[in-house]
Amino acid sequence: MKLTVVGSGDAFGSGGRLQTCFHVAMAGEEFLIDCGATSLIGMQRLGLDPQRVSSIFISHLHGDHFSGLVWWMIHSHHVTRRTRPLTITGPAGIEERVVTAAEALFPGSAKVERRFELRFIEYTQGESIEVGPVRVTPYEVRHPSGAPPYALRIETGGKIVSFSGDTEWVESLITAANGADLFIAECFGFNEPRGYHMTWREIEKHLDQLGAKRVMLTHMGTEMLAKCSEVRDPRVLVAEDGMIIDV
Repeated sequence: MKLTVVGSGDAFGSGGRLQTCFHVAMAGEEFLIDCGATSLIGMQRLGLDPQRVSSIFISHLHGDHFSGLVWWMIHSHHVTRRTRPLTITGPAGIEERVVTAAEALFPGSAKVERRFELRFIEYTQGESIEVGPVRVTPYEVRHPSGAPPYALRIETGGKIVSFSGDTEWVESLITAANGADLFIAECFGFNEPRGYHMTWREIEKHLDQLGAKRVMLTHMGTEMLAKCSEVRDPRVLVAEDGMIIDV
């Protein structure tokens, strides 16, 4: 499994980073974990083909995690003229939120007849969903976004990648991360609590409990970016846009 960090930034582009998006490729299958507004920009910089992506797993309904779907749909219709089916999973109301965002930004775009089958699937806490060869299990976390936010545990080909989504520390992260080959953890701050977000000091304290083989920090704000060099645990990676990880 190859994971490419398309975007590792927070909502504000701190450090010049793009918004959250991870591309995963394994045995002919390609999918995204989250799709922030800059996702297509990042994929084109990295030479990743949107046509090859068969599914997109959305953690929660904040714009820096899902709004790239608006540009994705327009690009699929007008540029790549996509015909391959696409499945999008996300919290309750994801289809309505995507349509509303699309109509606000590009009026009429959501009403264009698509050339490809588009399927939306909503999460139910703790219940696994099978999307082709990929199994995703959502675990509710704490990050108000108008719908339940989730950490995602994604399993395929004998590998497990888990993602915290955005959240303050909650015990469900242990269930999501336990035994994962890679746990991607949002880490907005270093020391200071940042309402509904985690800090490195909190994650560091819980590393053994999380039980993942490796942890990658992402979604870092300015305080965290300034202190990345102080993260010295050998189990922990600090994400960079364009980073490629063999899982």
